[in-house]
Amino acid sequence: MQDQLNEAKKLYACDMHTAEHVLNQTMVRMFNCGRSMNAHIERKKSKCDYMLAEAPTPEQVEAIVLKVNEVIDMQLPVVEELMSRSEAATLVDLSKLPDDASQTLRIIKVGDYDACACIGQHVTNTSEIGKFEIISHDFENGRWRVRFKLIY
Repeated sequence: MQDQLNEAKKLYACDMHTAEHVLNQTMVRMFNCGRSMNAHIERKKSKCDYMLAEAPTPEQVEAIVLKVNEVIDMQLPVVEELMSRSEAATLVDLSKLPDDASQTLRIIKVGDYDACACIGQHVTNTSEIGKFEIISHDFENGRWRVRFKLIY
């Protein structure tokens, strides 16, 4: 019997969704926080929420933008690998995986920069992503909400 993979629940804008992956990993590396706890990805603009001890400073916000664009400019391949849950658990955090997720998981890798279980659609190379720009952000009760867009 062949494993049934979960199908995408929403058709994301591939470039924006891939930029979210880069942003998530940048936040993990810069702030030692988890990936976004909530994301709303759309073609024109998107938003992500992160749990942080304090609001990022203006300098940190600028550093986030610079790092995300640096990674995008590296022209990294974006590939998918299918693997068992047990194998995936050695590579990525599966704590947000829904209970009804299949036993075979789709792991998306953005070069050596990011890897996560994901059912969304992605570009094949970060060179297909425009320039990342933070539009606005706010901080309330430990939640930092960042709104961003891509410029071409």
